[in-house]
Amino acid sequence: MIRIGITMGDPAGIGPEIILKTFAEPFPAGECIPVVIGCGEILARTARLLKIPVKIIPVKENAIPERLENDIPVIEPESMPDLSKIKIGQIQKQAGNAARLFIDTAVSLIQKNHLDCLCTAPIHKEAMHLAGFKFPGHTEYLAHLTETREFAMMMEGGGLRVVLLTIHTALKNIPRMMTKELILDKLRLTHSFIPCFGVREPRIGVCGLNPHAGEGGLFGEEEEEIIIPAIKQAKKEGIGAEGPFSADTIFHRMLEGDFDAILAMYHDQALIPIKTLAFYDGVNITMGLPFIRTSVDHGTGFDIAGKGEANPLSLKAAIRLAALLETHKKAQERR
Repeated sequence: MIRIGITMGDPAGIGPEIILKTFAEPFPAGECIPVVIGCGEILARTARLLKIPVKIIPVKENAIPERLENDIPVIEPESMPDLSKIKIGQIQKQAGNAARLFIDTAVSLIQKNHLDCLCTAPIHKEAMHLAGFKFPGHTEYLAHLTETREFAMMMEGGGLRVVLLTIHTALKNIPRMMTKELILDKLRLTHSFIPCFGVREPRIGVCGLNPHAGEGGLFGEEEEEIIIPAIKQAKKEGIGAEGPFSADTIFHRMLEGDFDAILAMYHDQALIPIKTLAFYDGVNITMGLPFIRTSVDHGTGFDIAGKGEANPLSLKAAIRLAALLETHKKAQERR
């Protein structure tokens, strides 16, 4: 059975609530073994506040139990800070520090083979930075902990799988960030990861940067000078990449079955279709790590934290997808 570690994220956000709501119903990933890495008291306090009928069970890293109905097995970091004064819905240094400890502990558990894969609830970047966190986000920190050099973000939802070439950067910076080698790196990574979805021969559609994919150079030169040469090289390496295609048609084509994944050039190009089709249950995936990692596609929701309004669908989808990806990954390793 797949052992899934679920980090609690920022304890002042909606992470505890969506975890509680997920465990209070039939578990979304079916026959797997879930365990939360977080603070048992915060979970218990939230459960009392929101009247969610679950039981918090402290467990040891080498004694993770099988799934028990409406029970939440919790592993706390060894150096667990006092979170009794955490205020719900506020940015706090101690909350950011705790969120980092949850991540550290989860990665350690996977490296010790106590867990197979990871699913993360949201962290708050400002709270993390107050606690001395020097990374842009979850993804980069996980890459640091695992000494991973080549990694990428994939968004999944609504029938789409979209890989981002660039992520959090101004639009004006994107053309000078784009290189043939960067596109090749993302195509290679996508090609090697897509089999975790059970796909044997991945077909990757590549977005253009400009309207109509540059229209042969009339609307921009990036397609002709950077994207097309990268695709040609990828094909020589046996990667099933096609394009570049206009962003206003490529996502429809994937829904029609033409592609198994899409490589988008920038953040909003990738996320607008995902958010439109799967606003509540999109999933963030990190490709390239030595283990499967999925995450919710939303933030800490400080404005609704503690009010019982948080929607757990993205966490449920992330847990379900982590189990699916890990199952296919193990099947590949056995071949």
